[in-house]
Amino acid sequence: MIEQDAMPADWKPSKRRQKDIDATWTKKHGKSHFGYKLSINVDKKYKIIRKIETDTASTHDSQHFNKVFDANTTSRDVYADRGYPSAEREAWLKENGFRNRIQRKGKRNELLSGCQQRRNKRIAKSRARVEHIFAGIEQMGGKLLRTIGQKRADFAMTMMAACYNLKRLVYFQKAGIKAF
Repeated sequence: MIEQDAMPADWKPSKRRQKDIDATWTKKHGKSHFGYKLSINVDKKYKIIRKIETDTASTHDSQHFNKVFDANTTSRDVYADRGYPSAEREAWLKENGFRNRIQRKGKRNELLSGCQQRRNKRIAKSRARVEHIFAGIEQMGGKLLRTIGQKRADFAMTMMAACYNLKRLVYFQKAGIKAF
């Protein structure tokens, strides 16, 4: 009923306020998760979050690519994990002068070649810098949200990204790095 934007009639208003009707379910590594998803655009050199996008958990990662992509970056290399590749995206990146550094994904009954595995490993070394950001967010309380509603989840993730960036700024100041 909730998926059809309807509420059960026997739910009291107090119970309705406690149900998150915006969040959705997804399965990752055999585990079910309910809630929202975070996608980010990161400066590779300084590990600063540039853009974020939150959405429901069931939304595929590839749908966030255009929302977090920033064509005004100084680097022409575009890094992303295995959830983002597509023939259209590869063609668009090449057409617009970007170097595709999106990891390859094997298909059912068709493993990656040795060359593709080595390419993924080279890309993973640069992508690890992005994973450091997720580890930093995890140290600040993690991506697990206890909110009800998409707007609150957006706000909570925006504040978490801002706090992470402030933490990086303090690090730069202490280290004497002039990043900006």
